[in-house]
Amino acid sequence: MANKNPLEITDKDEMRNWSRSMRAQGKTIGLVPTMGYLHEGHLSLIQESHKQTHLTVVSIYVNPGQFSPTEDLSTYPSDFLGDIQKLKSVPGGVDVIFRPRNLYDYGNKDDGVGGGVGWDQEGGKVVSCVEKSGMEHETWVRVERLEKGLCGISRPVFFRGVATIVTKLFNIVEPDVAVFGKKDYQQWRIIQRMVRDLDFGIKVIGSELVRDDDGLAKSSRNVRLPPDDRQKALSISKSLFKAKFAAENGQIDCQELRNAVIQAVHEAGGKIDYAEIVDQESLEKLEEIKRPAVFCVAAWFGNVRLIDNIEINV
Repeated sequence: MANKNPLEITDKDEMRNWSRSMRAQGKTIGLVPTMGYLHEGHLSLIQESHKQTHLTVVSIYVNPGQFSPTEDLSTYPSDFLGDIQKLKSVPGGVDVIFRPRNLYDYGNKDDGVGGGVGWDQEGGKVVSCVEKSGMEHETWVRVERLEKGLCGISRPVFFRGVATIVTKLFNIVEPDVAVFGKKDYQQWRIIQRMVRDLDFGIKVIGSELVRDDDGLAKSSRNVRLPPDDRQKALSISKSLFKAKFAAENGQIDCQELRNAVIQAVHEAGGKIDYAEIVDQESLEKLEEIKRPAVFCVAAWFGNVRLIDNIEINV
């Protein structure tokens, strides 16, 4: 099969008009939101979209609204030409690559982003790169309870930014289905809840986490790991698989399972951000695994923060 050449769209109105034209022809549309620097995990989301819809749109947009100015927005990896080739190589291809320049530019102010500290000097609260840049965006979407734990503790603007940009993409692309990876487990659950609570007519699908052959969860940030840190980072997935095996064989005490993973990561030279066993839907912390759970971990190796998780069904 010849490689499909996707249509590249950068304008919001053009994107929306394309979607409406396709839907008028009876076509269903799947959306795979990404920040680029694509890997096999992203490509698996496209394959899932193919199973669900006639057409697939992949968005590539590094969202400044989910980064505080002290985080790695400026160093987030990018390779658009490489991304194009990967998207062309996917069996079945993609129909549209939506690559907007700045979804927070409303034509009134400088649309740059970044710089500065992560605190609003007047309000004393953490703000995103969007607010620090002086852009006039002031409407945010929050899923208030689900965003509080796990990644939300150390990244307080992150999920507000994610929910807002996904809402904007939903309003622009108007998909029937949206596919998210379960590697970002909390993000997937937050988007599911947002869609339910706000009555979006969109089916949100969680696609299984994809790992490298050595077990490391696929991530665009993996490219920043030096070889020795990458080897050390395998302690995350190895200890998670051991915890899953232990739980399925009767070890249901969450504190003991957590301690084992924390110790393994520390001994490998990592720094734990969090290691929590939570309910798969509510994301509430569990003391014992008596219902479907997910063990979520975030850890630093050098200056790279990695996340991983494993579902446990006993």
